[in-house]
Amino acid sequence: MPLDRSAILVAVWLLAPSLALPCMADENGLRPYIVVGDGIPQSLTGARGDDVRGRALVVDRASTCILCHSGPFPEAKFQGDLAPSLEGAGSRWSEAQLRLRLVDASRLNAATIMPSYYRLSGLARVGPPWQGKPILSAEQIEDIVAYLAGLREIRK
Repeated sequence: MPLDRSAILVAVWLLAPSLALPCMADENGLRPYIVVGDGIPQSLTGARGDDVRGRALVVDRASTCILCHSGPFPEAKFQGDLAPSLEGAGSRWSEAQLRLRLVDASRLNAATIMPSYYRLSGLARVGPPWQGKPILSAEQIEDIVAYLAGLREIRK
C-alpha cells in the first residue's frame, strides 16, 4: 500500500533531528508537529530559535503579544493585562508547553482569546493579511519560544 504525503512528512519530521535534515512544510507552508500531552516537544524547524529575535517579536505590536501580556519590557508602553505576565515564563512552562501555546492555545483552552499563531483550519474572523497563512512562521515561533524559555524568575 503506498504512503500518502502526510505520512511521509510525519516520518521525515520524526527522523529529521537524527538526520540533521530540515523539516519539510506542507502545501500551506506549515511544518508538521506532534502534540504530546500539553506541549509540542520537537522544534518546528529542527533547530533552536534565536532569543534576541524572539524578544524583538514579543515586543513588536505586529505579533500582538504585548497587547494582552505584560513582561520585562521597560521600553514598551501600554502593555496588556488580559493575560498572564510573561515575566518568568520559562520557570512556569517548558519549551514544549510554550510552543503549543503559540501554535494553538485553543487546544488547551477552547475559550481562549489568544490567537492560534500557527494554524489555518477551523478559525473564525481571520483578518485579510492572515488568510491562508499562519500569523507567525515556524522560525518566528521557535525564536519566541527561545526567548520566553529564558525568562526565569529570580528566587530571593
